[in-house]
Amino acid sequence: MTSRGTPAGYFDDMYARAEDPWSFETRWYEQRKHDLTVACLPRRRYRSAFEPGCSTGMLTSRLARRCDRLLAVDIAAAAVTSARRRLTDQAHVRVERMRVPHEWPAADRRFDLVVLSELGYYLDDAGLDLLIARTVDSLEPGGTLVAVHWRPVVAEHARGGDDVHRRLGATDGLARTARHEESDFLLDVFLRVPPAATSVAQAEGLR
Repeated sequence: MTSRGTPAGYFDDMYARAEDPWSFETRWYEQRKHDLTVACLPRRRYRSAFEPGCSTGMLTSRLARRCDRLLAVDIAAAAVTSARRRLTDQAHVRVERMRVPHEWPAADRRFDLVVLSELGYYLDDAGLDLLIARTVDSLEPGGTLVAVHWRPVVAEHARGGDDVHRRLGATDGLARTARHEESDFLLDVFLRVPPAATSVAQAEGLR
């Protein structure tokens, strides 16, 4: 399948019309999805996390409670401003403007958590391949990747959320350990392998 990525100007236009264009602050759907995303994290605590496409920082603020360090980035200047304002009291969180996946944190930086939330379907085929490759390369062995994406067709999206998760599931170096599926969205948890993936119970010596 050949797809065309969503133009960068689309995001600037969305934030020009509204400070919170997807109503992350007010919709119960978004609040619940963000809570589910964080609840699915298999570790109690993460050393260093990366959230590309952080938007206004609503999910970021939840992730911050579980991370020692968190880098959150977005392509839209207005989104970065909103996220920085929201997280101003969180000294361990840094919010930057970055055009992912063509821009990426330094090659020698490794994360034990990467969160891809509502991002992959904006990218063309080459862009999604690059996003996945850079995500896998940036994950420490045993590190966690959480992906969550809207499933219904949207005209501005290059692909559906199901296609994003299908590609992630077929990627060498990732092992899916959990899936939450609804008609609206998919949420998958992957671990970077090797070492062999273990469940939360196994990690705590319960089996």
